[in-house]
Amino acid sequence: MTDFDALLKSLQRTAYHQWMKSEGIPVVAGHGLEDVREIKLAPWRRTGGLGAFIHLHGMEGLTGLYVARIPPAGALKPERHVYEELICILQGQGATEVWQEGTKKSFFEWGRMSLFSPPLNSWHRLINGGREPVTFLALTNAPLILDAYRNPEFVFNNPFTFWDRFAGEDGYFDVGTKRYPVGNTHVWETNFVPDVVGAQMDEHEKKGAGVRLTQFQMAGNSLIAHVSHWPGARYQKAHYHGPGAVLLGLEGEGYVLMWPKESGVRPYQSGNGGDVLELKWKEGSIYCPPGGWFHQHFNTSAKPARHVALRYSGRIHPTGLQLAAKRHEDGTTTSIRKGGTMIEYEDEDPEIRRTFESRLRAAGVASQMPPVEYATDGPAV
Repeated sequence: MTDFDALLKSLQRTAYHQWMKSEGIPVVAGHGLEDVREIKLAPWRRTGGLGAFIHLHGMEGLTGLYVARIPPAGALKPERHVYEELICILQGQGATEVWQEGTKKSFFEWGRMSLFSPPLNSWHRLINGGREPVTFLALTNAPLILDAYRNPEFVFNNPFTFWDRFAGEDGYFDVGTKRYPVGNTHVWETNFVPDVVGAQMDEHEKKGAGVRLTQFQMAGNSLIAHVSHWPGARYQKAHYHGPGAVLLGLEGEGYVLMWPKESGVRPYQSGNGGDVLELKWKEGSIYCPPGGWFHQHFNTSAKPARHVALRYSGRIHPTGLQLAAKRHEDGTTTSIRKGGTMIEYEDEDPEIRRTFESRLRAAGVASQMPPVEYATDGPAV
Protein backbone atom coordinates (compact mmCIF):
# COMPACT_ATOMS: atom_id res chain seq x y z
CA MET A 1 0.00 0.00 0.00
CA THR A 2 1.38 3.44 -0.98
CA ASP A 3 1.37 6.44 1.35
CA PHE A 4 -1.41 7.95 -0.77
CA ASP A 5 -3.56 4.81 -0.49
CA ALA A 6 -3.00 4.80 3.26
CA LEU A 7 -4.22 8.41 3.44
CA LEU A 8 -7.39 7.54 1.53
CA LYS A 9 -8.08 4.61 3.86
CA SER A 10 -7.60 6.83 6.91
CA LEU A 11 -10.00 9.46 5.54
CA GLN A 12 -12.79 6.87 5.53
CA ARG A 13 -12.69 6.89 9.35
CA THR A 14 -13.40 10.61 9.64
CA ALA A 15 -16.64 12.12 10.94
CA TYR A 16 -17.42 13.50 7.48
CA HIS A 17 -17.17 10.09 5.82
CA GLN A 18 -19.25 8.52 8.56
CA TRP A 19 -21.88 11.22 8.03
CA MET A 20 -21.89 10.57 4.26
CA LYS A 21 -22.60 6.90 4.89
CA SER A 22 -25.43 7.78 7.29
CA GLU A 23 -27.18 9.88 4.63
CA GLY A 24 -28.12 6.73 2.69
CA ILE A 25 -27.12 7.83 -0.82
CA PRO A 26 -24.31 6.51 -3.05
CA VAL A 27 -20.69 7.60 -2.58
CA VAL A 28 -18.69 7.63 -5.82
CA ALA A 29 -14.88 7.78 -5.63
CA GLY A 30 -11.96 8.31 -8.00
CA HIS A 31 -9.51 10.89 -9.34
CA GLY A 32 -12.20 12.17 -11.71
CA LEU A 33 -15.39 11.32 -13.60
CA GLU A 34 -15.89 11.67 -17.35
CA ASP A 35 -19.48 12.96 -16.96
CA VAL A 36 -20.85 13.84 -13.54
CA ARG A 37 -24.37 14.05 -14.99
CA GLU A 38 -24.40 10.29 -15.53
CA ILE A 39 -23.88 9.33 -11.87
CA LYS A 40 -26.61 7.05 -10.54
CA LEU A 41 -28.56 8.94 -7.87
CA ALA A 42 -30.80 7.71 -5.05
CA PRO A 43 -33.58 9.30 -2.96
CA TRP A 44 -32.09 11.66 -0.38
CA ARG A 45 -34.50 11.88 2.54
CA ARG A 46 -32.87 14.86 4.24
CA THR A 47 -33.07 17.11 1.15
CA GLY A 48 -36.21 15.75 -0.50
CA GLY A 49 -34.48 15.19 -3.84
CA LEU A 50 -32.09 12.67 -5.35
CA GLY A 51 -28.36 12.71 -4.73
CA ALA A 52 -24.95 11.11 -4.56
CA PHE A 53 -21.74 12.12 -2.83
CA ILE A 54 -18.51 12.28 -4.81
CA HIS A 55 -15.17 11.67 -3.13
CA LEU A 56 -12.36 12.64 -5.46
CA HIS A 57 -8.98 11.59 -4.07
CA GLY A 58 -7.52 15.09 -4.40
CA MET A 59 -10.00 16.56 -1.95
CA GLU A 60 -8.00 15.06 0.93
CA GLY A 61 -10.49 16.06 3.63
CA LEU A 62 -10.52 19.76 2.69
CA THR A 63 -13.62 19.93 0.48
CA GLY A 64 -16.69 17.81 -0.16
CA LEU A 65 -18.77 17.33 -3.30
CA TYR A 66 -22.19 16.07 -4.24
CA VAL A 67 -24.53 16.01 -7.22
CA ALA A 68 -28.28 16.33 -6.74
CA ARG A 69 -31.45 16.32 -8.80
CA ILE A 70 -34.83 18.01 -8.32
CA PRO A 71 -37.82 16.42 -10.10
CA PRO A 72 -39.89 18.50 -12.56
CA ALA A 73 -42.02 21.09 -10.75
CA GLY A 74 -40.50 19.89 -7.46
CA ALA A 75 -38.51 21.57 -4.70
CA LEU A 76 -35.95 20.63 -2.08
CA LYS A 77 -36.63 20.98 1.61
CA PRO A 78 -35.44 24.21 3.27
CA GLU A 79 -32.04 23.78 4.92
CA ARG A 80 -29.22 25.68 6.56
CA HIS A 81 -25.73 24.61 7.60
CA VAL A 82 -22.58 26.08 9.09
CA TYR A 83 -20.41 25.14 6.13
CA GLU A 84 -19.94 27.06 2.90
CA GLU A 85 -21.32 25.82 -0.39
CA LEU A 86 -20.90 26.66 -4.09
CA ILE A 87 -23.64 25.46 -6.46
CA CYS A 88 -23.37 25.09 -10.24
CA ILE A 89 -26.53 24.21 -12.17
CA LEU A 90 -25.74 21.53 -14.76
CA GLN A 91 -29.21 21.11 -16.27
CA GLY A 92 -32.60 22.75 -15.92
CA GLN A 93 -33.98 26.03 -14.63
CA GLY A 94 -35.56 27.24 -11.45
CA ALA A 95 -35.16 29.57 -8.51
CA THR A 96 -33.76 29.81 -5.00
CA GLU A 97 -35.28 31.32 -1.89
CA VAL A 98 -32.85 32.59 0.78
CA TRP A 99 -33.69 34.09 4.17
CA GLN A 100 -32.61 34.57 7.76
CA GLU A 101 -34.83 34.09 10.78
CA GLY A 102 -37.10 37.12 11.01
CA THR A 103 -36.33 38.54 7.54
CA LYS A 104 -38.23 38.46 4.28
CA LYS A 105 -37.22 35.92 1.64
CA SER A 106 -34.89 36.85 -1.19
CA PHE A 107 -35.70 35.18 -4.48
CA PHE A 108 -33.61 34.79 -7.64
CA GLU A 109 -33.97 32.71 -10.79
CA TRP A 110 -31.27 30.61 -12.41
CA GLY A 111 -30.70 28.35 -15.42
CA ARG A 112 -28.19 25.98 -16.94
CA MET A 113 -24.63 26.78 -15.84
CA SER A 114 -25.64 29.38 -13.27
CA LEU A 115 -23.33 29.66 -10.27
CA PHE A 116 -24.24 30.88 -6.78
CA SER A 117 -23.63 30.34 -3.07
CA PRO A 118 -26.20 30.34 -0.24
CA PRO A 119 -24.74 32.62 2.47
CA LEU A 120 -23.33 30.79 5.48
CA ASN A 121 -26.05 29.21 7.68
CA SER A 122 -28.85 31.06 5.91
CA TRP A 123 -32.09 29.22 5.21
CA HIS A 124 -32.39 28.36 1.53
CA ARG A 125 -34.58 26.27 -0.76
CA LEU A 126 -34.04 25.29 -4.41
CA ILE A 127 -37.13 25.08 -6.62
CA ASN A 128 -37.44 23.45 -10.04
CA GLY A 129 -39.38 25.88 -12.20
CA GLY A 130 -39.51 23.78 -15.37
CA ARG A 131 -40.81 20.56 -16.88
CA GLU A 132 -37.40 18.89 -16.93
CA PRO A 133 -35.32 17.67 -13.98
CA VAL A 134 -32.77 20.05 -12.46
CA THR A 135 -29.30 18.62 -11.84
CA PHE A 136 -26.64 20.54 -9.93
CA LEU A 137 -23.14 20.06 -8.56
CA ALA A 138 -22.17 21.48 -5.17
CA LEU A 139 -18.76 21.94 -3.55
CA THR A 140 -18.61 22.42 0.23
CA ASN A 141 -16.15 22.69 3.08
CA ALA A 142 -18.33 20.27 5.07
CA PRO A 143 -15.42 17.85 5.70
CA LEU A 144 -13.57 20.47 7.74
CA ILE A 145 -16.67 21.47 9.70
CA LEU A 146 -18.00 17.97 10.42
CA ASP A 147 -14.55 16.64 11.29
CA ALA A 148 -14.04 19.54 13.72
CA TYR A 149 -17.41 19.38 15.53
CA ARG A 150 -18.47 15.75 14.90
CA ASN A 151 -22.07 16.73 15.56
CA PRO A 152 -24.53 16.99 12.62
CA GLU A 153 -27.14 18.57 14.89
CA PHE A 154 -24.78 21.49 15.51
CA VAL A 155 -23.97 21.78 11.80
CA PHE A 156 -27.54 21.64 10.45
CA ASN A 157 -29.61 23.12 13.29
CA ASN A 158 -27.41 25.90 14.59
CA PRO A 159 -29.44 29.06 15.37
CA PHE A 160 -26.52 31.48 14.96
CA THR A 161 -27.09 34.07 12.23
CA PHE A 162 -24.11 35.40 10.29
CA TRP A 163 -25.52 38.87 9.72
CA ASP A 164 -22.16 39.97 8.32
CA ARG A 165 -22.62 37.46 5.48
CA PHE A 166 -26.27 38.14 4.67
CA ALA A 167 -28.90 40.36 6.31
CA GLY A 168 -31.67 40.11 3.70
CA GLU A 169 -30.33 43.01 1.63
CA ASP A 170 -32.20 43.90 -1.55
CA GLY A 171 -30.15 43.12 -4.64
CA TYR A 172 -27.85 40.69 -2.82
CA PHE A 173 -28.11 38.19 -5.67
CA ASP A 174 -27.88 40.70 -8.50
CA VAL A 175 -24.93 40.27 -10.85
CA GLY A 176 -22.03 42.20 -9.33
CA THR A 177 -20.25 44.92 -11.29
CA LYS A 178 -17.09 45.23 -9.18
CA ARG A 179 -14.15 43.81 -11.18
CA TYR A 180 -10.48 44.60 -10.65
CA PRO A 181 -6.96 43.15 -11.02
CA VAL A 182 -5.08 41.84 -7.98
CA GLY A 183 -1.54 40.56 -8.42
CA ASN A 184 -1.47 38.13 -11.32
CA THR A 185 -5.24 37.60 -11.50
CA HIS A 186 -8.57 39.40 -11.89
CA VAL A 187 -11.37 39.38 -9.31
CA TRP A 188 -15.10 39.71 -9.93
CA GLU A 189 -17.15 40.28 -6.78
CA THR A 190 -20.64 38.87 -7.36
CA ASN A 191 -23.05 36.62 -5.47
CA PHE A 192 -24.62 35.28 -8.67
CA VAL A 193 -23.30 34.33 -12.12
CA PRO A 194 -26.19 33.65 -14.54
CA ASP A 195 -24.07 31.67 -17.02
CA VAL A 196 -20.44 30.70 -16.39
CA VAL A 197 -20.11 29.52 -20.00
CA GLY A 198 -21.01 32.92 -21.41
CA ALA A 199 -19.34 35.08 -18.75
CA GLN A 200 -16.67 37.48 -20.04
CA MET A 201 -13.18 36.51 -18.85
CA ASP A 202 -10.04 38.63 -18.41
CA GLU A 203 -6.74 38.16 -20.25
CA HIS A 204 -4.39 35.89 -18.33
CA GLU A 205 -1.50 34.90 -20.60
CA LYS A 206 0.66 33.99 -17.61
CA LYS A 207 -1.21 30.66 -17.42
CA GLY A 208 -0.75 29.88 -21.11
CA ALA A 209 -1.07 31.07 -24.70
CA GLY A 210 -4.43 32.77 -25.15
CA VAL A 211 -5.71 31.96 -21.66
CA ARG A 212 -8.41 34.14 -20.11
CA LEU A 213 -9.27 33.73 -16.42
CA THR A 214 -11.40 35.45 -13.79
CA GLN A 215 -11.84 34.65 -10.09
CA PHE A 216 -15.34 34.96 -8.60
CA GLN A 217 -15.63 36.00 -4.94
CA MET A 218 -19.08 35.02 -3.66
CA ALA A 219 -21.14 35.53 -0.49
CA GLY A 220 -18.15 36.37 1.71
CA ASN A 221 -16.79 32.84 1.25
CA SER A 222 -13.35 31.35 1.59
CA LEU A 223 -14.61 28.94 -1.08
CA ILE A 224 -14.31 30.61 -4.48
CA ALA A 225 -14.68 29.81 -8.17
CA HIS A 226 -12.50 30.74 -11.10
CA VAL A 227 -13.32 30.25 -14.75
CA SER A 228 -10.56 29.60 -17.27
CA HIS A 229 -10.99 29.91 -21.05
CA TRP A 230 -8.43 29.12 -23.75
CA PRO A 231 -8.37 28.70 -27.56
CA GLY A 232 -8.71 25.53 -29.58
CA ALA A 233 -5.66 23.30 -30.15
CA ARG A 234 -3.75 24.82 -27.23
CA TYR A 235 -2.88 23.83 -23.67
CA GLN A 236 -2.17 25.58 -20.40
CA LYS A 237 1.03 25.53 -18.37
CA ALA A 238 1.42 22.89 -15.65
CA HIS A 239 1.28 23.99 -12.01
CA TYR A 240 0.52 22.64 -8.56
CA HIS A 241 -1.18 23.86 -5.38
CA GLY A 242 -2.86 22.42 -2.31
CA PRO A 243 -5.72 19.86 -2.28
CA GLY A 244 -9.45 20.34 -2.63
CA ALA A 245 -9.90 22.13 -5.99
CA VAL A 246 -12.53 20.49 -8.22
CA LEU A 247 -12.55 21.36 -11.92
CA LEU A 248 -15.70 21.03 -14.01
CA GLY A 249 -15.55 20.99 -17.82
CA LEU A 250 -17.87 23.56 -19.41
CA GLU A 251 -16.99 23.38 -23.12
CA GLY A 252 -14.29 21.93 -25.36
CA GLU A 253 -12.68 18.53 -24.93
CA GLY A 254 -9.28 16.99 -24.39
CA TYR A 255 -7.34 15.51 -21.53
CA VAL A 256 -5.60 16.36 -18.27
CA LEU A 257 -2.18 15.17 -17.08
CA MET A 258 -1.41 14.94 -13.36
CA TRP A 259 1.73 13.78 -11.57
CA PRO A 260 3.29 14.23 -8.11
CA LYS A 261 5.88 16.98 -7.95
CA GLU A 262 8.35 14.42 -6.56
CA SER A 263 8.37 12.83 -10.03
CA GLY A 264 10.03 15.95 -11.40
CA VAL A 265 9.35 18.90 -13.66
CA ARG A 266 10.19 16.63 -16.62
CA PRO A 267 8.79 13.27 -15.50
CA TYR A 268 9.35 11.43 -18.81
CA GLN A 269 12.99 12.54 -19.07
CA SER A 270 13.46 11.57 -15.43
CA GLY A 271 12.22 8.04 -16.06
CA ASN A 272 9.03 8.71 -14.07
CA GLY A 273 6.55 8.70 -16.93
CA GLY A 274 4.67 5.87 -15.23
CA ASP A 275 3.67 8.30 -12.48
CA VAL A 276 1.76 10.53 -14.91
CA LEU A 277 -2.01 10.05 -14.71
CA GLU A 278 -4.15 10.96 -17.72
CA LEU A 279 -7.87 11.75 -17.55
CA LYS A 280 -10.19 12.61 -20.42
CA TRP A 281 -12.36 15.68 -20.06
CA LYS A 282 -15.29 17.32 -21.82
CA GLU A 283 -18.44 19.17 -20.80
CA GLY A 284 -19.59 17.63 -17.53
CA SER A 285 -16.23 16.07 -16.61
CA ILE A 286 -14.83 16.63 -13.13
CA TYR A 287 -11.39 16.00 -11.67
CA CYS A 288 -9.40 17.02 -8.61
CA PRO A 289 -5.58 17.18 -8.50
CA PRO A 290 -4.13 15.93 -5.19
CA GLY A 291 -2.13 18.47 -3.20
CA GLY A 292 1.35 19.01 -4.62
CA TRP A 293 0.56 17.31 -7.95
CA PHE A 294 1.37 19.07 -11.18
CA HIS A 295 -1.62 19.20 -13.52
CA GLN A 296 -2.00 20.46 -17.05
CA HIS A 297 -5.09 21.03 -19.21
CA PHE A 298 -5.12 20.21 -22.95
CA ASN A 299 -7.74 21.25 -25.50
CA THR A 300 -7.63 18.86 -28.49
CA SER A 301 -10.65 20.41 -30.25
CA ALA A 302 -10.58 23.27 -32.74
CA LYS A 303 -13.07 25.19 -30.58
CA PRO A 304 -12.29 27.11 -27.38
CA ALA A 305 -12.29 25.28 -24.05
CA ARG A 306 -13.59 26.46 -20.71
CA HIS A 307 -13.71 25.04 -17.22
CA VAL A 308 -14.63 26.29 -13.77
CA ALA A 309 -12.51 25.51 -10.71
CA LEU A 310 -14.40 25.33 -7.41
CA ARG A 311 -11.86 25.66 -4.63
CA TYR A 312 -10.57 27.23 -1.44
CA SER A 313 -8.75 30.48 -0.88
CA GLY A 314 -9.44 33.61 -2.92
CA ARG A 315 -7.96 37.09 -2.81
CA ILE A 316 -10.38 38.56 -0.28
CA HIS A 317 -10.45 35.70 2.26
CA PRO A 318 -7.27 33.63 1.71
CA THR A 319 -6.45 30.56 3.81
CA GLY A 320 -3.00 29.84 5.20
CA LEU A 321 -3.09 26.21 4.07
CA GLN A 322 -3.49 27.11 0.41
CA LEU A 323 -1.02 30.00 0.51
CA ALA A 324 1.64 27.72 1.95
CA ALA A 325 0.97 25.00 -0.64
CA LYS A 326 1.52 27.30 -3.62
CA ARG A 327 4.45 29.10 -1.94
CA HIS A 328 2.91 32.61 -2.17
CA GLU A 329 -0.21 34.45 -3.37
CA ASP A 330 0.72 34.32 -7.06
CA GLY A 331 2.51 30.96 -6.86
CA THR A 332 0.37 29.16 -9.46
CA THR A 333 1.10 31.85 -12.04
CA THR A 334 4.78 32.26 -11.20
CA SER A 335 7.59 30.16 -12.67
CA ILE A 336 9.26 27.57 -10.47
CA ARG A 337 12.50 29.36 -11.33
CA LYS A 338 11.15 32.43 -9.51
CA GLY A 339 9.80 30.62 -6.46
CA GLY A 340 6.33 29.74 -7.76
CA THR A 341 4.72 26.42 -8.69
CA MET A 342 4.19 26.83 -12.46
CA ILE A 343 6.25 25.23 -15.25
CA GLU A 344 6.93 27.54 -18.19
CA TYR A 345 6.62 26.02 -21.67
CA GLU A 346 10.39 26.10 -22.18
CA ASP A 347 10.92 24.16 -18.94
CA GLU A 348 8.31 21.44 -19.46
CA ASP A 349 9.09 17.91 -20.62
CA PRO A 350 9.35 17.91 -24.48
CA GLU A 351 7.32 14.69 -24.53
CA ILE A 352 4.29 16.67 -23.38
CA ARG A 353 4.12 18.76 -26.56
CA ARG A 354 5.03 15.84 -28.81
CA THR A 355 2.13 13.83 -27.43
CA PHE A 356 -0.26 16.78 -27.73
CA GLU A 357 0.64 17.45 -31.35
CA SER A 358 0.31 13.75 -32.15
CA ARG A 359 -3.22 13.75 -30.69
CA LEU A 360 -4.12 16.80 -32.76
CA ARG A 361 -2.87 15.21 -36.00
CA ALA A 362 -4.93 12.11 -35.29
CA ALA A 363 -7.98 14.34 -34.87
CA GLY A 364 -7.22 16.36 -38.02
CA VAL A 365 -6.66 19.56 -36.03
CA ALA A 366 -3.70 21.90 -36.57
CA SER A 367 -1.74 22.92 -33.47
CA GLN A 368 -2.05 26.57 -32.46
CA MET A 369 0.72 26.44 -29.87
CA PRO A 370 3.46 29.09 -30.16
CA PRO A 371 6.94 27.72 -30.96
CA VAL A 372 9.17 26.81 -28.02
CA GLU A 373 12.91 26.53 -27.44
CA TYR A 374 13.48 24.19 -24.50
CA ALA A 375 15.84 25.18 -21.71
CA THR A 376 18.82 22.91 -21.32
CA ASP A 377 18.93 23.32 -17.53
CA GLY A 378 15.67 21.89 -16.20
CA PRO A 379 14.60 23.64 -12.96
CA ALA A 380 14.15 21.75 -9.72
CA VAL A 381 10.77 21.69 -7.99
